[in-house]
Amino acid sequence: MRRYAAVRQALAWCNRGGPISAEPRINDRIRVPEVRLVGPSGEQVGIVPLAKALELAQEYDLDLVEVAATARPPVCKLMDYGKFKYESAMKAREARKNQAHTVIKEMKLRPKIDPHDYDTKKGHVVRFLKQGDKVKITIMFRGREQSRPELGYRLLQRLAEDVQDLGFVESNPKQDGRNMIMVLGPHKKKTEAMAEAREAQAARKAERQGTSAPADADETAEA
Repeated sequence: MRRYAAVRQALAWCNRGGPISAEPRINDRIRVPEVRLVGPSGEQVGIVPLAKALELAQEYDLDLVEVAATARPPVCKLMDYGKFKYESAMKAREARKNQAHTVIKEMKLRPKIDPHDYDTKKGHVVRFLKQGDKVKITIMFRGREQSRPELGYRLLQRLAEDVQDLGFVESNPKQDGRNMIMVLGPHKKKTEAMAEAREAQAARKAERQGTSAPADADETAEA
């Protein structure tokens, strides 16, 4: 029997790929008189004595893994458990990497912002919305500006109209102490934005490779 040190370090997953609370019993840790055995390719072998199942595991150089402990008799499968755990851990890691998390970005403006600064701030909001993120817009009032909340409200309305092709007003402007807050939500889902970004990156890479090919060909011809 192979050692299981690497196996114990992997994440705990059941035979169907779902997470379980503890490592399943394997090989000589299984303590029942007989098991319902499933072969390496998923074929049903039937109910066999535990000793016979362990003998088959040794014969195939595989592990006997208990995948349904509550069944009567328990269901066990012949598999390369170390390989299975490693592949499951890699799949889980890839899934986490591709998982879309909605992020709330924040952009702060002043009621009397100058045109250049407004365009810069709007550009950031556009970028956030294109990435599939929400944007919290905060208008900060100071001194006498607090008596003119309509200035902030009009500025927020203007910004919402300027980016309406990319996002919508998820939370209407509301006063919060010295600030006025509005939340914009993206039209595109985070997953869609991530997919488009990957496609654009692949297209740029292909374009760079395509433009470099003729140069290489010319150099070869001159040689």
